[in-house]
Amino acid sequence: MRRYVQYMYSYPHKTAYRPLEGASLEDRAGLLAERENEWYIHLPFCESKCGYCNLFSVAGTDPALIEAYLDRVEIQASQYREMFERQEKMPVFSSLTVGGGTPLFLSPAQLQRMFSIVKRTAPMTEKPEIIVETAPNQTTEEKLALLRENGVTRVSIGVQSFLDSELLTMGRRHRAAQAEKALELMKRTGFDCVNLDLIYGVPGQTKESFLFSVAKAVSFEPQELFLYPLYVRKGVSMAEGIADEEQAYSLYCEAVSFLKARGYRRDSMRRFVRSDRPPVFRECGYGNTLSLGCGGRSYLGNLHACAPFAVRPGQCRKRIQEFLDTEDYLAVPYGIVLSEDEEKRRYSAKHLLFGPGISLDAYRSRFGTEPEADFPFLRQWKEQGLALEEERTQETGERGLFLRLTEEGIGWSDALGPEFISSEVRRKMEEFQI
Repeated sequence: MRRYVQYMYSYPHKTAYRPLEGASLEDRAGLLAERENEWYIHLPFCESKCGYCNLFSVAGTDPALIEAYLDRVEIQASQYREMFERQEKMPVFSSLTVGGGTPLFLSPAQLQRMFSIVKRTAPMTEKPEIIVETAPNQTTEEKLALLRENGVTRVSIGVQSFLDSELLTMGRRHRAAQAEKALELMKRTGFDCVNLDLIYGVPGQTKESFLFSVAKAVSFEPQELFLYPLYVRKGVSMAEGIADEEQAYSLYCEAVSFLKARGYRRDSMRRFVRSDRPPVFRECGYGNTLSLGCGGRSYLGNLHACAPFAVRPGQCRKRIQEFLDTEDYLAVPYGIVLSEDEEKRRYSAKHLLFGPGISLDAYRSRFGTEPEADFPFLRQWKEQGLALEEERTQETGERGLFLRLTEEGIGWSDALGPEFISSEVRRKMEEFQI
């Protein structure tokens, strides 16, 4: 069995989305009053496009395009605000995630404008979680100070490697010295959480070179580390695939042992957290999320909305132009409406891959069925030692049974997660032309 099949960061993948008729955010706006909600804003601009990157982004963007983009984000936000005011109760947002692209590619004035737009649109909780992604060559003292002034709690930086040779192989624009300087600045600025991303499976990478990067990362004492395998997909400049999966996994195992010995807890296959920090189950799109800009997803109940998936520069620019030309930002022309079966698949995959496991009581309460009845392959996972049931304390404070992945199972996450993909979603993904 292949170990690296697909990273299931969400479900369904955007390639399963299709045109929708008559769908509107307004029809689902009442859901926002039922709980705290999340903002996501997508800034699809980068200095350059990395060789492996399959994210929605464009490189070398002119400042005028960014200004035009923010103009439309402001109009989009004002339409959201008007929608909120038509509801009986104004929704409250507990978090804001700023992704890209490279958000700090924007100028300080543009970043401040972005924060101001969001803050004017809807109230946030007293101490919201605010997350911003950055890159080493876009991280300056001035921009970090601006983030701090705007309440940013978590900064995630894509270092990927502390060796220039590996950075060049991946088509990264920054160099190791820039990453070290950026991390020193971030540490001095004093964010609640600094997250650092590294990549393994790079052509030519060795055990020694990867552990060098891991050790260098730990020396900056980040609260979180993410280890990503080098997935190379269609539409990018590097050759497709992971050249040697077992060699890549052996590097990963070495890093797992290294990090555990230095006080990091593995919360998922990719996420390592300092053991003095409590476990937190938070993954994009788990609850209600409203997205601003082009390329991010909105989640309202079983409605998922997003612009059509794009990777190639020309397609990404086309989608951005469509966003700039949009008049009604409440309409949902593209996305997916999940059936109950698809909701079960999404719920199970996210709780097993990123969370504490599936609470059997919570699953029964939500769906009226048993996970193993809906997904018989879960029994096989247990028989193979990849999953187990254990009694744990639930969010309610009561004890209950949870189905979770074992340590061995976590290492197979990218093979196990895709088993939840339905035949219909898989067909749509395979038919999508990138």
